[in-house]
Amino acid sequence: MKTLIILFTTAMFSLGVHAVPFAKGDPKTGKVLHDKACISCHANMFGGDGSAIYTRADRKTKNAQQLAARISGCNANTGAGWFPEDEAHVAAYLNQQYYKFK
Repeated sequence: MKTLIILFTTAMFSLGVHAVPFAKGDPKTGKVLHDKACISCHANMFGGDGSAIYTRADRKTKNAQQLAARISGCNANTGAGWFPEDEAHVAAYLNQQYYKFK
């Protein structure tokens, strides 16, 4: 009986808890990092302020995992030198500003 109560309680809590993508990231810090390292490259590729990379109809990023992977790839390719927590901050900013993944 004790096992059933534990299983029931665990199931009830898991139903009500949804992981928010990039919950450990700070969007304000992410914006600063993004503006410093990303805008010039994206503007060269897409013109304007570079935000078209996030808003285009054929954007390649369809979920939170892909966003994290793209940020990590850009970090490595550009030599931005971000730590994993910096990548999480940028992901939190981009998700809040453009993607709205849940």
